Amino acid sequence: MRSYDVTVFDGPLQLSERPTPQPTGEEVLVKITAAGVCHSDIHICEGFYDLGGGKKLNMGDRGVKLPLTMGHEIAGEIVSGGPDAGPVKAGERVVVYPWIGCGKCAVCARGDENLCLQSRFLGIFRGGGYATHVLVPHKRYCLPIGDMDTTVAAPYACSGLTTFSALNKIGVKTLMREPIVVIGAGGLGLMCLTLMKAMDAHGAIVVDVNPASREAAMKAGARAAIDPKEKDAVAKIRALTPGGAGAAAVIDLVGAGATVQLGLDVMARGGRVIVVGLMGGEVTVPTPTIPQRAMTLQGSYVGNLEELKELMALVAKGNVPRVPAIERPLDEADASLNDLKAGKVIGRIILKP
Repeated sequence: MRSYDVTVFDGPLQLSERPTPQPTGEEVLVKITAAGVCHSDIHICEGFYDLGGGKKLNMGDRGVKLPLTMGHEIAGEIVSGGPDAGPVKAGERVVVYPWIGCGKCAVCARGDENLCLQSRFLGIFRGGGYATHVLVPHKRYCLPIGDMDTTVAAPYACSGLTTFSALNKIGVKTLMREPIVVIGAGGLGLMCLTLMKAMDAHGAIVVDVNPASREAAMKAGARAAIDPKEKDAVAKIRALTPGGAGAAAVIDLVGAGATVQLGLDVMARGGRVIVVGLMGGEVTVPTPTIPQRAMTLQGSYVGNLEELKELMALVAKGNVPRVPAIERPLDEADASLNDLKAGKVIGRIILKP
C-alpha cells in the first residue's frame, strides 16, 4: 500500500510504500477511493493547537505518534475482514466512521465514542485516509452507502457529521423559525448550509473574511454574507435577526478568539454560541454576563456514530445539495494541505488514491 505520512511535525508529508496490511481480530480492511482534506489536518501536521496567550497544546502530548497517516474523511470498498469480524461483503461501498473510542469506558457505553479519553481516531491516533488502504477496528464503523459516489460520501464523516451534530444542538424550533449565524464559509460552512436546506431550516447569516467564500455561501443559500472586518459588522448582523435582538444561535466554525467574541456580540439574550472550529486563541467572558444574558457557550466536537447514521439516512433521501469538491490524486496530498492553509480552497479537496 501507499500512504503520505507526517514523519516530522511542521514538515512535508512523505511517501511511504509497504505491504498492504491484513486484518486481524475484528478488523476490516477498506480500499480507499476517496479521502477528504480537513482543516484540522493542518493543526495535526503542524504539531500543535494554539491555546492563546503564547500557550500551545502539542500533538505529542495529546498522544499523537509519528509517523502518522492523516485523513479522517474516508470512503471506499471493503476488501476483507479479520477472523473475528463476522460476515463482510467484499466490494461493498462504505463511508468510514473515524471517531473511534476505546469501547470500554462509560463515555463509549453511552454512545459518545468521539469524546472518549482513550481515543483510537483514524487519521489522528491510527492510520487514516491519505493512503490506498485503511484498517478499521470493527465493521460497525463501515456504513454502507449503496451507489452513492464515494467522493460525495467521504466528507460526511467529518465536515458533514460535525455540522450536523452542531445543528442538532440548536433545536428544531429555533432552526425552523429564525436565522442562525454561521461563522466561516469554508468546507464546514458550505456543508452546514447544504444540511440546513435539507433540514428545512429558516436560513443562515454567514460571516467570512474571504469574498470568494462569501460568494460561495450566497450561492449555497445563505440569507446574507457579512465581512466581519467591516466596522459595523456586529450591527449589520444583529439587524438581520428578529427585531434586531440578536441571533438565538451562532455556530462558530472557525474557533479563533475573535470569532468566538463576535458570536457572543451578536448572540441574543438567552442564546447560545456553539464553537466547532479549532483555529485557536482565547476569549474573556465577564462572569456576571453569563447569568444576566442567560447565555450558553458550548463546544461541539465532531459527532457520534448514531449521528452519522442519521446523517447518511438524510443524505440518502437525495435532498442534500452537494458541496463543491476538488478531486486530486493522492500524490498531491501535501500540496492540497498547503493550498488549504493558504485559503485557496472553496469547498472540499478529495484525494483519490
